[in-house]
Amino acid sequence: MKYDWKKNDKPLYLPKNSPSVIEVPAMNYFMLNGKGNPNHPEFAEAVGVLYSLSYTVKMLPKKGAAPEGYYEYAVFPLEGIWDLEEEARQAAVLDKDKLVYTLMIRQPDFVTEALAREVIENVSRKKPHPLLSNVTFGQLEEGLCVQMMHHGPYDDEPASFEKMEQYCEEQGLRRISKLHKEIYISDARKTQPEKLKTVLRFQAGRN
Repeated sequence: MKYDWKKNDKPLYLPKNSPSVIEVPAMNYFMLNGKGNPNHPEFAEAVGVLYSLSYTVKMLPKKGAAPEGYYEYAVFPLEGIWDLEEEARQAAVLDKDKLVYTLMIRQPDFVTEALAREVIENVSRKKPHPLLSNVTFGQLEEGLCVQMMHHGPYDDEPASFEKMEQYCEEQGLRRISKLHKEIYISDARKTQPEKLKTVLRFQAGRN
């Protein structure tokens, strides 16, 4: 049976259109830090590098190099943790040039640190890119979070975050920081802005 994140991990990737609480376990990711406007070419370059690594892992059996424990799976969606440079946090209007982000794509459990290093080296030889030297592989455990599915343009996300923060108040929770995660269920290159689906999530604590 092929491991499909849309079926096997539905609570993590396909939440309802209203806020809910979830405990997010530790998972492994290829990660890449960046800053600046996500509409600029550098962002697309970073996304391309992460997908290049992720598809290299998936195709290992076709190269006769299936690692121990390999199983068929669907490549996981792009995710990003978003923040702002210190001086931009208090501004009334969001300055996208001041955004700070960590882009990431989850990897299956069989991907070890050694295998990840090997994949980065192989891709660096076959498809050299300066950003490959900045990619890290590691585990991220988000723990207790509030999340919901946001429908529509990215610029409309503040309305969804408002609902999530209101939900926290009602449930005796508090938002831990202004950092948040986005999981891109839709491909923005092929989807009209009003039809985009994005999981919004932030870490929460109990009051």
